[in-house]
Amino acid sequence: MSLEWELPHRIYGADAAELPRRVGSLSQVARIDRFIEEEGKARGARRLRLVTGGGLELEVHPDRALDLGHATFRGVPLSWISPTGISSPALGEARGREWLRSFGGGLLATCGLDTFGPPSTKDSAEYPMHGRVGITPATLVEARIHDGELVIRGEVRQTTVFGENLVLHRTLRSAIGGTSFTLEDTVTNEGLTAAGHMVLYHVNLGWPLLDEHAVLDVNSAKVTPRDDDAAAGVARWHEIEPPQADYREQVFLHDVSQTAAGSAVIDNPALDIRFTLTFDTKTLPALHQWKMAGLGHYVMGLEPANTDQIQGRVRAEESSELPQLQVGESVSYRLTFDFGPSLKKETP
Repeated sequence: MSLEWELPHRIYGADAAELPRRVGSLSQVARIDRFIEEEGKARGARRLRLVTGGGLELEVHPDRALDLGHATFRGVPLSWISPTGISSPALGEARGREWLRSFGGGLLATCGLDTFGPPSTKDSAEYPMHGRVGITPATLVEARIHDGELVIRGEVRQTTVFGENLVLHRTLRSAIGGTSFTLEDTVTNEGLTAAGHMVLYHVNLGWPLLDEHAVLDVNSAKVTPRDDDAAAGVARWHEIEPPQADYREQVFLHDVSQTAAGSAVIDNPALDIRFTLTFDTKTLPALHQWKMAGLGHYVMGLEPANTDQIQGRVRAEESSELPQLQVGESVSYRLTFDFGPSLKKETP
C-alpha cells in the first residue's frame, strides 16, 4: 500500500507512518461506504457511512440534503433518532406541520432555505414548518479520500416555477484518524429576483450522551424563552433532566452575536465524552435551543441559525428580520463538530 500524502493524526495510538506496515488497505481503518436502503420507509434512498479511523462514524443521507443520521464516537451513540426514523424523502410533505411526519432526528436536519420555524402563509405562498430543503435530494459530486481527508460534496437545489431558485453547495470534511468534522455550506441565489433566505441547523443529541450526568454549556450573552412553557424553565435551561411523562418542550433563544465563534458543549463525564459544536457567528448570529425531556422524545436540539426570529417566515418578514440574498449573491456557513474526552471527569 502506497501513501502519497501525510496523515495528520495518529491512528489508534500508532504513529501514522506505521500504517502501511500494519494494514493491507486503508479501508481497514478509514473509508466511505455506500448503501441503498432496501426495507421500510427508507427503501430506495442512498446512505453513506464515513469512518474516520479515529473512533468517529457518521451516516450521511444524500437524498435528504446530505443531512446526518446515526453517529457514534468510540462506539457510543450520539444522535437522537425519532420514531419515524430516517425515511425516504418521498414520504416528506411540504405543508403545514407535516414536516414532523418525516423528521427522523439524526445528528443534523437542515431547515430552510426560505423559512424555518412554524408554518405560515402569505399571498397564497405556503411556508411549511422548517422548510423544504431537508426532503430535497442532493446531486452527489464527490465522496472519496483525498489528501488525508474524507470528503463528501454535493449540491441541493430548492426551486419552483415563478419562485425562488436557491442552491446549496455542501462539503463535509474529516481528517483520517480525526475525531471531528466540518460542514461547509454555501447558498447562492440563482433566481432572477431577490430571495428571502432563512436557514437553521437542527443538531439533535440523544441518549446515552444526553443524560443526567452530562453538562450543557453555551457561550451566550443572553437567554430568552420562546413562550410560557420555556419561561417556566428558563432558570434551568442548562440542566439535563431525566425523561419524564407529559413533558412540554422548551425552546430558548441564545444571543451569541457578540462572540466571533458560537459554541455549545455537552460534556458527559460518566462516558468520558465531550461534544463541542462551534460555528461562525458572522453568518450564524443566533442559537436556538430545543430542550425536550419527554418519554421516547428525549433530545437536546442545538440549532445555529442565520436569524433570531423564531416564529417563522412571515413573522420574520413583517418584523424586518428576514435575511435577503440578491440576484447572484452567495452566503457561506461553517460548523465544526468535535468529539473528545470529558473535561469534567474526575481523576483519582
